[in-house]
Amino acid sequence: MTTFGKQALAGLRVLLVLTLITGVLYPAAVWAVSRLPGLQANAEATNTTLVAVTREGDGWFFPRPSAATLPASGGSNKGELNEDYNAVVAERRAEVAQREGVAEDLVPQDAVTASASGLDPHISDAYARLQVPRVARANGLSEDAVRALIIECTDGRGLGILGEPGVNVTALNRALESAR
Repeated sequence: MTTFGKQALAGLRVLLVLTLITGVLYPAAVWAVSRLPGLQANAEATNTTLVAVTREGDGWFFPRPSAATLPASGGSNKGELNEDYNAVVAERRAEVAQREGVAEDLVPQDAVTASASGLDPHISDAYARLQVPRVARANGLSEDAVRALIIECTDGRGLGILGEPGVNVTALNRALESAR
């Protein structure tokens, strides 16, 4: 057998072994671990604040809207020139304004536009503060106490310079639950 033939045979063996490991064994192991009892106890993300968890009712802070259909994640490819998109944003703006008892022009942009994944747990400080009166009233807490929770759950800029500070809604609602 020639040197080329030996190298080709060795390459084929490596290809088959790696295909077996990465294409069969690893996915099977991940699937098996995901089926362990206790990992599917409920649909809510537990022990993490990396995913937005929406809770129903006036006593909770609301995350950004999602363009995803749960349990999948995904954004929308509709933009500002799309009439359907503009209608959805206008409907959301009216809904948030009515729920929070403010004029539509006071509703922050992140309250009406979805994040790219639909699972982002962060909202702007403006959107969090807009929700304070409703959440405080529903929980029998002072607005100052609720504002203090917002400060506690605000994450700074990425690497100290990237983006704007954001309020983690999942962490905020858990802190709110403890404060009740």
